[in-house]
Amino acid sequence: MDLKDNILLNALPRHIAIIMDGNGRWAKQKGMIRAFGHENGTKAVRRTVEACAELGVPNLTLYAFSTENWNRPKLEVKTLMKLLISSLKKEIKTLQDNNIKLSAIGNLNSLPEKVNKELSEVMERTKDNSRMTLTLALSYGSREELLNAVKEISNNVKNNIISPDAIDESIINKHLYTQNLPDVDLLIRTSGEQRISNFLLWQIAYAELYFTNVLWPDFTKQHLYEAIIEYQKRERRFGKTSEQLS
Repeated sequence: MDLKDNILLNALPRHIAIIMDGNGRWAKQKGMIRAFGHENGTKAVRRTVEACAELGVPNLTLYAFSTENWNRPKLEVKTLMKLLISSLKKEIKTLQDNNIKLSAIGNLNSLPEKVNKELSEVMERTKDNSRMTLTLALSYGSREELLNAVKEISNNVKNNIISPDAIDESIINKHLYTQNLPDVDLLIRTSGEQRISNFLLWQIAYAELYFTNVLWPDFTKQHLYEAIIEYQKRERRFGKTSEQLS
């Protein structure tokens, strides 16, 4: 039986975020260079996006490239950027056919000009799609995001645009890259690592965390279904007791 049949469609996470980890190790296991792993990782991206759209998950955010990833070997970074451009060109039809809107968060100005151009074009062409929002976290770091938010809010206070007493969670949310997205309900990390790696630190405050040993290129729709089924088994209390919820 397909695991999909065990998913409660009326209790889907509104926002799934994924740390796609294990491309390099997957390639190494096969005696190939890391680029081979990244290339095959794009297939897992396609499967996951399709699965979320089919189920009706409204928001999916993928950690595609972190601020720390710039420290990787130059050749690997160059390969990742080329792969990003080719993937955007290749997947535009899939996004349009499935009514999926593409968005991006992070320090996008630090991306190569060709990447930014292709990214902007795909985002513009899909901006009116409404079935699902796919967000790519590119040159993204949560601490940098929070730091920028603090600076912007401080500047607004200094210029009497915001009163210090008016600062609350909603004000902070409005100054984050993710201002148009709901908080993350389910955070998935592949490859067996169990850490957050500077990803959406504010937005995952009450997210359910799910770690799997599966390396990202091997991640299938069934693996996604397993994560969602596990999510639906958990009691999300948000600080309350079980008795209060019932």
